[in-house]
Amino acid sequence: MSDINTQTKKFQKELNAGTSSLVLLSVMGRSSEPMYGYQIAKMLEDSAPDLPMMKQGTLYPVLRSLEENGLLESAVEPSVSGPPRRYYHITEDGRAALAEWTEIWKQIRKFVDSILKG
Repeated sequence: MSDINTQTKKFQKELNAGTSSLVLLSVMGRSSEPMYGYQIAKMLEDSAPDLPMMKQGTLYPVLRSLEENGLLESAVEPSVSGPPRRYYHITEDGRAALAEWTEIWKQIRKFVDSILKG
């Protein structure tokens, strides 16, 4: 018999993997200026301190994947307080994907909520 904590962690990891791209595109879609990774992580942490859904170690691979797929673009800029920072901003394709993914999320959420409620 499997350990319930192990199964719960696995479920949480899989669920987070499926939603992290949507969350990051949404953050970037609302931002009026490019943002760097730590800034994004801090904003996510501050928006839901009791719900640590995305660790920084997860954030950067997702940002890179979104960039590789043309949904984000980045530029490295010097920092006065340390090493250079990579700033990300959403592309037009990213905005289009965000709109589509948001609709898909709404449909999935509605379906799951209806099943969970019985």
